[in-house]
Amino acid sequence: MKLADQTLPPATDEIAVCVAAVAAHDGEPAMPGHSFKFPLHVNARGMAIGIVATVLFVWALQWSEKFLVPLLLGVFIAYTLSPVVQWLERWHIQRAIGATLVTVAILAGLAAVLYRVQGEIVSVVDELPTITQKVTKLLTDGNGGQPSTIQQMQAAASEIERATANVGAGGPRAAARKIAPNAAAGGGIKVMDWVLAGSMGLVTFISQATMVVFLVFFLLLSGDTFKRKLVKLTGPSLTRKKVTVHILDDINTSIQAYMFMLLVTNSLLALLMWLALSAIGLENAGAWAIFAGLMHIMPYFGPLLITAATGMVAFMQFEQLRMVLLVAGASLAIATLVGTVVATWMTGRIARMNPAAVFVSLLFWGWLWGVWGLLLGVPVVVIVKVVAERVKGMEVLAELLGE
Repeated sequence: MKLADQTLPPATDEIAVCVAAVAAHDGEPAMPGHSFKFPLHVNARGMAIGIVATVLFVWALQWSEKFLVPLLLGVFIAYTLSPVVQWLERWHIQRAIGATLVTVAILAGLAAVLYRVQGEIVSVVDELPTITQKVTKLLTDGNGGQPSTIQQMQAAASEIERATANVGAGGPRAAARKIAPNAAAGGGIKVMDWVLAGSMGLVTFISQATMVVFLVFFLLLSGDTFKRKLVKLTGPSLTRKKVTVHILDDINTSIQAYMFMLLVTNSLLALLMWLALSAIGLENAGAWAIFAGLMHIMPYFGPLLITAATGMVAFMQFEQLRMVLLVAGASLAIATLVGTVVATWMTGRIARMNPAAVFVSLLFWGWLWGVWGLLLGVPVVVIVKVVAERVKGMEVLAELLGE
């Protein structure tokens, strides 16, 4: 046989032998240069049902966002704080008292930080009218008698509207009659609508934050009750109980490690930003450092928002390109250092996941739930990976998400 006489690498030799064996089994000779086709049987009905079920599941996730986001956030925070309550129990402090102490301590710490920087936050809010006037002046003032950017955009929009209106019934005169009332009414921005929308958003945020606080308290108070119930629901089989315990332990460890990583990296970034912005001389450096720490929670997209915001504030304060580049460069360097080096290294050790899969999952959860999806996407994918590694039939998903 000529196949044995050829000097091939071991892997190629094994593939050739397998191809020849399959061909011989089917009663066909393995002709040289013949392309081997892998048999693939597609269940069209099952695939269609799977696609419909997936679409319905994604729609259900988007529809139940206001319920699932506080629930997942509360569960993740409770997982993070659970070791503290267990440590207090080892010191003979009852779980109810320990859960209360931990919850009150977290709220008191947040209140202390806000009280410390409230002056800078109020100063930023007071400067908003001045910043708005500067931005408006830059956008509306013409340069050397030339139309401003806003005026050019409005003229282009009017021309497009007039051109599209000419296509319909009535011709140019009817289009002119339609545009004239709109121009007379004015196309200004309704600020009160923005204020009302912002107020409603603030009320919604406060109500959801209150629900998260109570959920965290009750989860800390319950301890491992739900864990024991889930193990009990798996059935009488001892093997299933062991697998369930391993899955829950892995989820617990992964979430705690990931949330601890977020706390460390975001606190480090806020500290470095405060030092750098204070050294440069940017006003309200503490408030902008807290903003940077909060925005850095969003992987990949947070550093871009931090750089853009600090660069704009530097331009409004210094009005010099050199200072804008200095502030924006410092923000981008710190966010890159903490996010790329520290956070990526810690996330790799914690989750052991494929970076491309993590990025695609962030795109999906960001599209699904917005900012909250970017925050909760990685823990959710970590949970999916842990479950897929332990459940039979989900090996393909575990392999795709793994390193």
